[in-house]
Amino acid sequence: MQTSFEHIIKEYDGLLGRVAATYEANPALQQELVQEISLALWQALPRFEGNSSLKTYILRIAHNKAVNHIAYHTRQPRTQYEDGDAMEVVAPTNTEHQISQDQQVAQLLASVRRLPFQSRQVVTLMMEGLSYQDIASVSGMTVTNVGVTLNRARKVLMENIDHVG
Repeated sequence: MQTSFEHIIKEYDGLLGRVAATYEANPALQQELVQEISLALWQALPRFEGNSSLKTYILRIAHNKAVNHIAYHTRQPRTQYEDGDAMEVVAPTNTEHQISQDQQVAQLLASVRRLPFQSRQVVTLMMEGLSYQDIASVSGMTVTNVGVTLNRARKVLMENIDHVG
C-alpha cells in the first residue's frame, strides 16, 4: 500500500464520522464504531487490490462494520438513548443560523437512522457522493435496485421532513 494508514485516516476521518453518525445516535457509540471501522480498515488495507476506488473500498469496510455493530447492539439491553434521536448539536459559540443548520442535520440523521437498513445504507453512500454503480458494488445490490431503493428512501425522508417542518 503506497498511502500510509495514518494519511488515509486523516483524509477520511470526516467520512468515517459521518458513516458512524448515520448508523448510531449515541455519541459514545459513534466513537466506538469509528474505532471499530478504523481497526478493520487497518487490517484490510494490505488486501486492497485497486479494483475500486479507495473511497469505495473504505466505505465497503465501514458499512460491513456498521452492520456488525448494529447487530451486536441490537442484542444488548438498552439503558439510554432509547429513541435514537437524542442528539445535542448546540455549541455555545454558534450563531443562530449555524444552530438551525445543526438541528436540521440532526433531524435528517435521525430520519435516516429510522430507515430500514438497506435504504439507510444506500442513502448514506449517496450522501458520500458515490455513483449508483459504486453503491451497488458496496451493498451487493444491482444498479437498478439501488435507484429504486434510493427513490423510495427519498420519498420517506421528504415525508418525515414535511412532518417536522
